[in-house]
Amino acid sequence: MCMTSSQEHNLPTLAHTLHEFQDCSDLIHRSIPSLGVDILFIGNLISGDKLYRDLLNLIENTDPEQLLQLVTQSQFVPVTDSKKLVINILSGHAAFFYENMAYAVDVSGNEGRSVSQSEQETTITGPHDAFTEDAGVGLGLLRKRIKSSHLKVIRLSVGEVTKSDVYVLYIKDIANMEYVNELKKRIQDIEIDAVLDSNMLIQLIDDSPYALFPQILTSERPDAIASKLVAGRVVGFMDGSPTAFSIPASFAEFFSSSDDYYMRWMLGSATRILRFIALFITMIFTALYVSVTTYHYEMIPQNLILTLAESRSRVPFPPVYEALLMELTIELLREAGARLPTKIGQTIGIVGGIVIGQAGVQAGLTSNILIIAVASSTIASFVIPNYTMSASIRLIRFGLILLAGFWGNLGLALGLAAVMIHLSGMTSFGSSYLTPIAPSQPSEWRDVLFRAPFNKLYYRPSQTRTKNKIRNKMKR
Repeated sequence: MCMTSSQEHNLPTLAHTLHEFQDCSDLIHRSIPSLGVDILFIGNLISGDKLYRDLLNLIENTDPEQLLQLVTQSQFVPVTDSKKLVINILSGHAAFFYENMAYAVDVSGNEGRSVSQSEQETTITGPHDAFTEDAGVGLGLLRKRIKSSHLKVIRLSVGEVTKSDVYVLYIKDIANMEYVNELKKRIQDIEIDAVLDSNMLIQLIDDSPYALFPQILTSERPDAIASKLVAGRVVGFMDGSPTAFSIPASFAEFFSSSDDYYMRWMLGSATRILRFIALFITMIFTALYVSVTTYHYEMIPQNLILTLAESRSRVPFPPVYEALLMELTIELLREAGARLPTKIGQTIGIVGGIVIGQAGVQAGLTSNILIIAVASSTIASFVIPNYTMSASIRLIRFGLILLAGFWGNLGLALGLAAVMIHLSGMTSFGSSYLTPIAPSQPSEWRDVLFRAPFNKLYYRPSQTRTKNKIRNKMKR
C-alpha cells in the first residue's frame, strides 16, 4: 500500500521526536550504534525493572540478524504517527527506533498511592477500599466486582495540553446508549488547556453550569460505582483523579449511601429518612430562629419566651446579624479544620467551637439559643453523605437567613419556594433532577425515601431509560 505525502510526514523519526522534547532534561536517549537502535524514554515515568526486563535485557542478548525477529514480539507495538509516539512517551512508554520504524514498549512505572479507605465516604459495614489516582487500579477494582464481558470501557482524551485520559464505562444491554453517546459527545466537545480532576470535568459537561446543586453524582467507592453501573447508569473517571462520576443523577441519590444496603432494610430506611430530616434542619433551623425572634414572638411557647428574652437582652445586634456572624464563624472553623493536618484540624474544630461559642455568649455577642440552633444546623449538615450537596445546602442557608431577617416567615416561605422551583427546572443529561418525585413514580419511592427489602426492588430506575428494566427475579 502506498503512503501519501502527508502520511510520510507524520511518520515518527528520531530527529523529529528529539525536536519535540527539546529542552526536556528528563528525557533519556540511549543509542546502540552496533545494532542501529535508539531508545527514548522519560526517566521519571518508567520502571527501571520493566525497562531492563522487557527491553534492554533482550537487546543485549540479541544479534543484529535476530533484531528483526525480536521486534515482532507482543511488547513492541508499531507506531506510525509522530503525535501518538510523543503521547506514548509521555505515558511512560519507551520509544524504540530501528530501521526507520518506531515501536512503543510499555515500561511505565506504577508508583502511586496504594488502595486505602476513602476519607470522604467512610463506611461501617461495607467494603473499605477506594479508588486511587491510577485509572488502571480503578478499572481493576470495578472488574473484580463486575465479572462480565458486557462491561465496556471507552477511552477518550481531554485537555489540549494535559491530554488526560478519560474512561467511559457502561454495561451493554443494560445502559441506554443515548446516554453513552451523549457523554462521549460532551467530553469530545471540550476545548480547554487542562482538566486535572473529575470534579473539574463534570463542571464542563453538566446541563446547567449556573445551578446551585450538583447535577452529576461523584464517588470514591468502587462498590457504589459498581451499583450505578448495574442499575443502568453510565460511569466515567479520569486518570489522575480518585473520583468517579455517574450519569444521569437525581436529587435523592445524593442522600443515599452504600451502607443503606449493607444494613437490615429497616435500619437503612430509618437512616435514610433521618438524612432527609437533617436536610430540613440544616436549611431552615437558623433561619426560623431569625424569623421567630424578629417578627413572630407569638410562635414561641410562653415558658420559653422569658428565657429567650433574657438570653437576648445583652445582645446589641438584630437576630439576622447575630445569626450571620455565628454561621460565618462556624464556616471559618470548618474550613480551617479541613485544611489543617487531621489531628490538629479535629482539635481546632472542637475546641474552637466550644471556646468561641462560650466566649460569644459571655461577651453578649450572641444568645444561648442561637448557639443551639447553629450547632444543630451544623451537625445536621454532616449527616448528608455527599460533600458537594452538603456545601450547596449550606450556601442556600445564608440566603434563607437573609430572607427571614427581611420578611420573616413570608421570606422563609418564598426562599423555600424558590429552591423548589429551581430544583424542578433542573435536569441531568436531559432527565428530570427530581425523578422519581417529579415526574411522580410512586413504585420507585421504595428505594428513594426509604430502602425496601431486596425482594421488593424489582426494577431498575426509570431515569436510566433502560430496556432491561427487571433487575430482581427473586421468588421469596
